[in-house]
Amino acid sequence: MTATPLRLDHLVVSARTLEEGVQYVADKLGATPAGGGAHPLMRTHNRLLGLWGGIYLEVIAADPNARGAGASQTPARARLFELDTADVQARLEKGPYLSHWVARVEPPKDLARWRAQYPQRIPELVPMTRGDLSWRLSVPLDGSFPQWQGAGDGALPSLIQWDTPRHPSQTLADTGIALRSLTSYHPQAQALREQLEWLGAAHLINVEDSLSPALVAQFETPSGTRSLGAPRTLV
Repeated sequence: MTATPLRLDHLVVSARTLEEGVQYVADKLGATPAGGGAHPLMRTHNRLLGLWGGIYLEVIAADPNARGAGASQTPARARLFELDTADVQARLEKGPYLSHWVARVEPPKDLARWRAQYPQRIPELVPMTRGDLSWRLSVPLDGSFPQWQGAGDGALPSLIQWDTPRHPSQTLADTGIALRSLTSYHPQAQALREQLEWLGAAHLINVEDSLSPALVAQFETPSGTRSLGAPRTLV
């Protein structure tokens, strides 16, 4: 287990289009994500919604205006959060959903050094930028979610370390919305718990046994308690 507990950085809502994802969040939480921008390397773009406590919610989708790699160029790498996979694309046809979450690694711990020490536990790091922001994010080369002993499905966090002093949450409007709880329902709950303990992230998410995986987040909003996601069939 890491000696320095991680912090929750942001939640991820995947969508077929940004417009669908923004409307989904607005309908569920009563506030509309805004701002954001494009990630040229990943050929994705996003919108953000500020939450209490220096965290935020990200709506992400494939960017239809991103330039693909031509025959003479290096092939484009897979989009993150499994957006290129047939399974996720089929699910997105049914609507946006809470797909993932990201945990923040802060100094004095250095994410690159940590990853070099434990490459079997931490995926490859990808330097990313958006506007004047820069960061490193753990993303497997095939764009899949982090896994441990076969357990993943978005339940284990991607790791992020910001290389610029300003965090996106500092520029987002105050929505009056606070994350109340984050829960993973998963058939391999014990494997998730073991990796979360090792990462120093077990305090950030509840893990429950279930026949199929799902992420559920509950929020306190000015209009009462709201949620994203729905638990699947429990064991």
